[in-house]
Amino acid sequence: MNQAIRNTWMVAVAMFALLFGSLTVVQFFEADNLNANNWNSRTLFKDFDINRGAILAGGDPIAESVPSNDGFAFQRVYNDPQLYAPLTGFYSLVYGATQLESAMNDQLSGSGNELLYDRILRLFSGTQVEGASVELTIDPELQQLAWDLLPEGVKGSIVVMDPRTGNILAMVSKPSFDPNKLAGHNSEKVVANMAELEEVPGLSPFLNPATESLLAPGSVFKLVMTAAALESGEYDADSVLNNPAEIELPGTNVTLPNYVNGGCAARTKADFSFALEQSCNTPFAQIAWKLGEDAIAEQARKFGFGQSYSIPVNVTASQFPSGMSDDLLAQAAIGQYDVRVTPLQVAMLTSAIANEGKLMKPNLVSTVRAPDLRVLQSPEPEELEQSLSAEHARQITEWMVNAVDRGIANRAAIPGVQVAGKTGTAELLAGSAGNNSWFTGFAPADDPQAVVSIVIQDVELQTGSQLTSPNAKQLLEAVLNK
Repeated sequence: MNQAIRNTWMVAVAMFALLFGSLTVVQFFEADNLNANNWNSRTLFKDFDINRGAILAGGDPIAESVPSNDGFAFQRVYNDPQLYAPLTGFYSLVYGATQLESAMNDQLSGSGNELLYDRILRLFSGTQVEGASVELTIDPELQQLAWDLLPEGVKGSIVVMDPRTGNILAMVSKPSFDPNKLAGHNSEKVVANMAELEEVPGLSPFLNPATESLLAPGSVFKLVMTAAALESGEYDADSVLNNPAEIELPGTNVTLPNYVNGGCAARTKADFSFALEQSCNTPFAQIAWKLGEDAIAEQARKFGFGQSYSIPVNVTASQFPSGMSDDLLAQAAIGQYDVRVTPLQVAMLTSAIANEGKLMKPNLVSTVRAPDLRVLQSPEPEELEQSLSAEHARQITEWMVNAVDRGIANRAAIPGVQVAGKTGTAELLAGSAGNNSWFTGFAPADDPQAVVSIVIQDVELQTGSQLTSPNAKQLLEAVLNK
C-alpha cells in the first residue's frame, strides 16, 4: 500500500515538474517568439485595445487612434490618407503594420524601452497604456504642393530633402491609396478592400515607391560618372572629351548615339560642362572605358549605392551592376542596362554634391514624445560618407548651374537665383509606353536650401519634360519663399 502511494506521489511530482517546466519555457523563453508570431490573434487583438500614439506632420496628426465601439477600444484613423499613405503605411488587424507604423511600432504602441517607466506607473495606477507620438520632418505645405504637381493617372515620385541635415521635407508618390480601408476591424471587408487596391495598376499598398522602387536613372547617373572622373585624377575642369555623334559598342553590331534632343551635334570635342549641359552620351561611354567598372562602382558606393538604410523606414539598396563587358559598361555609364536606383538615392547623391561632398543620412523623424510630452528621441544629423571632395562637388555644381542656365534643364530656371540641375531620360524595355523622366537639382547653388528629385515613370518624352523640370522649379521656389 505504501509503495503504491509512493509511486503515485512520484508520478504527481513528475507531472507538476513537467507542467511547471512547460509554463516556464512558454512564459520566459518563448514569450517573445509567440508574441511576434503573425498567427497569434490574442496579441493582435490586445494591440488594437491600446491607445496607439499619433504620427504628426507640422504638429497635426496624420495617423491617430480614436475611441471605437465595435468591440475594440480604439480605431486607427488616417487623415489626408492618400497624401501620406506611402509614409505612414497602415496598421491592420489582417495584414499587420507597414512603413512608419511598423518601423516605429515600439514607440507608437508604448512597448519600447524608453517608455518602461511609463508602463510601470500605469501598471500601479491601473490606467490605459498609451503610445508615444512621432513627429515627422515633413513640411505639410511642401508635401501638398508636391502631391498636386503629380497629375492623377501618372506613376511617379517626388523627394524634397535638406542636403545639410538629410531631413526629408516632402516625399510623395502616385498612385496612392487610403489606408483607412485596411485599418478597419471587419476582416472580411478589409480583405475585399485589399483585393480592390491590388487591381490598381502600379500600386502596391505594402511599398513606398520613393524608397523601395528600383528604376533606371538615365542621364542623372552622369553625375556619378562625373564625380568618378574627377576623383580618379584622370580628368579635370580643362579636360577635352571626344564627342562623336555615335560610338560603336565593342562586340556588337550596334552603336550608342548621343542624345538627339540636345545640342550635342554642335561639337565633336566637348568639355564636361557642355557634355552635362546637353547630356551627351558618347563622352561618358569613353570615360567609363578609361576608368573601368571598379572605379565607377566605388564612386557609386560612396554615394550610397549597394547599401540599405533605415530612415527609419527601410530603403532598398540601389544597384550598379558588376561583371560587365565593355558594351554593357557603356550603357551603364549613361544610367541604362541594369543600373537601378530609388528616387531617394537620386536625392541623396544630389545632396552630397550640394553639401560640399558630404553625404548625410536621410531622416523622416524629427521628434518622438512620450504621452506627457517628454522628448524621447530627437535624431541629430548624421554624416554617412565624404562622397567626393568639396572642390569637386563645387565644380560639378557649377556645371549643373550651366545645365539650367544654357542647357536642357533650362525649364528649372528661377529668375535671380542660381539653380543647379540635371535631367535624365531612361529608355525602357520594348513594350513599354515610354521612358522614365527625371530631374534632380538644388537651389540656391551657392547656399543650397533644398534638393528636389522627381521621376515620372513610363511616359512619352514630352510629357516627362513637362512634369519634371518645371515642377522642380515650383518646389524650389516654394522652399525659397518660406
